Amino acid sequence: MLARLPPFIVRRRPLLLRKIYMPSLTGPRPVDWKAAAPPIPNFAPQHDSLPRLPVPNLTATLDRLKTSLLPLAHSEAEFTDAAKKIDAFGSHTGSGNLLQSRLLQRASEREHWLEEWWDNLGYLGYRDSAYGFDGQPAHLPQSPAARAAGLARGALVFRQKLLSGQVGPDKTKEGQFCMDTYRWMFDCCRIPGLQGLDWSVSHAGSKVDDLGHIIIVRRNRFWKLKGVVNGRILSMTELEKQIQHIYDSTTEEYPGVGVLTASNRDVWAKDHAHLAANPHNAHILDTIHSSAFLVSLDTDTPSSPIDHSHSLWHGSLSPSTSDAPGLKNRWVDKPVEFIVFDNARAGLLGEHSVMDGTPTARMCDEVLDWLADPTFDLGTPSASPLPEPEPLDFVIDDTTRTAIDKASKAAYELADSQSMSYHLTSYGKAAIKEFRVSPDSWAQMIIQLAYARLLRARGLKREGGTYEAATTRRYWKGRTETIRVVTSQSDAFDRKQLFDAAAKGHIALAKAAGTGEGVDRHMLGEPPLSSWRVSCMLTSKRGLKLCLKEGEPVPELYNDPLYKRSGNWVLSTSAIFSDHFPVYGWGEVVPEGFGVAYMTGYDDRLQYTVTSRKEMPNQEFMD
Repeated sequence: MLARLPPFIVRRRPLLLRKIYMPSLTGPRPVDWKAAAPPIPNFAPQHDSLPRLPVPNLTATLDRLKTSLLPLAHSEAEFTDAAKKIDAFGSHTGSGNLLQSRLLQRASEREHWLEEWWDNLGYLGYRDSAYGFDGQPAHLPQSPAARAAGLARGALVFRQKLLSGQVGPDKTKEGQFCMDTYRWMFDCCRIPGLQGLDWSVSHAGSKVDDLGHIIIVRRNRFWKLKGVVNGRILSMTELEKQIQHIYDSTTEEYPGVGVLTASNRDVWAKDHAHLAANPHNAHILDTIHSSAFLVSLDTDTPSSPIDHSHSLWHGSLSPSTSDAPGLKNRWVDKPVEFIVFDNARAGLLGEHSVMDGTPTARMCDEVLDWLADPTFDLGTPSASPLPEPEPLDFVIDDTTRTAIDKASKAAYELADSQSMSYHLTSYGKAAIKEFRVSPDSWAQMIIQLAYARLLRARGLKREGGTYEAATTRRYWKGRTETIRVVTSQSDAFDRKQLFDAAAKGHIALAKAAGTGEGVDRHMLGEPPLSSWRVSCMLTSKRGLKLCLKEGEPVPELYNDPLYKRSGNWVLSTSAIFSDHFPVYGWGEVVPEGFGVAYMTGYDDRLQYTVTSRKEMPNQEFMD
């Protein structure tokens, strides 16, 4: 339990304050906030070389929508009624063509017709996934300080390569992917907005001397560690010594300010503004925001995949006090937050509001590859003495202390409501390819079969669709589109012939989504995540609906129960692959749903992690 500390904490040495521009900490949100992160030099030409995200043809979108509704309809009459509304929306006298013309006009006037809407409605209301790493390579020291030092040096090397133009673009055989969001990986942070919309700040354009520091958190105490001194990245030995000093100097618990970042965004915005009102705290916030990344040194010692996943996701929980002490040692608004446990297990918690998971997955993969290579340059210690890490102790008054208590109890209630299961199959992509089936389609059809069997066993009907993310990064500033996985074929297969048809249908949907030819980004009739996890910035006007003018009636289609059901993502699924991620995942996005993270890249196994609320039949679904 936290010891009760006095309202003001006395620092060991005075804190040198530089002028803080307060609106950058508390708002209002700058109109051009995304311009704050400077472009990566070698990716700047993509602005002219990559195509823009197209506006899909309205008729084609409505045809895809109609097809996707058929397996979700509870009756023929329900489908017929929804189909009539779709036809009316797309008719010459319907509102669809008028809204489409306005959308095309919008696309002609800006670089990316979707970016602003999707930032606000799709991303700035939630945070994303956790990746668990494999063990520390045997040739490296095995202490938690050494584990943290290796990750820190590797990440600083990746950052240096990225900022100096030495990181090549992600690409497939069809061409390069847009790398624009990589500029939001380091030296930046998400900010909670008092006006209902968050934004991110980037300090990457600041003077070099002001950058390159890392924030280390141990027992809820924040430390500033200079990872780059006079342009030189500290060696792993130097970083280990600095981090060990933090371990040795932090033997008691400090006020858990970090848990405030896990609150409802509106609550956190108010608490953040109260913290920032104190100049001393404002400086600490600015130091956290401008840090290259953050390393949380947690006291947990997870062993099993489930324990590892829970410890990364939310840290330790205290049932006796209804408290979430693990989240007090985090700052979940940082896009890159490494977590190192006392047994040297490790992982990453990613915040993906302005950068999707694939860039951080690539960064982690390269860092872990480097560390696994005995020839990787771990750096040479300097003969010059280094400054010790600097503790950053917040001024804590009664208002903030009460906010911490409330946030911790709310976090406990949410984390304690969660269930998780984990499964490795006895076969992998090698066996799947013998059947000439895409491993991703195979994995998705297994998910659909398991869910259909669960519903049949319980005498239930589908109350939502399946979300699978497809990247649209072949386009400038492209991010994702939804693959509407549920089809009539995927719901019906019980023989190899029907399975093949379902798998081929999934491949066609995935390819269409990757070229921007989906349904959900065009229609945006429902938010990508249910409002139970999203701040209240979501409005009643979305997507094509956002092209409606004041006082114009909302088309009937948007209120149709089947249409709305199709955007209720009871299965939120996605896949990445890394040899270094034995666990990874995220939470479900609707209370009655499941989050399904899977990997198909191993020759000998498929990996599934399923999350849900405890009242859901999680293990039954997995079985």
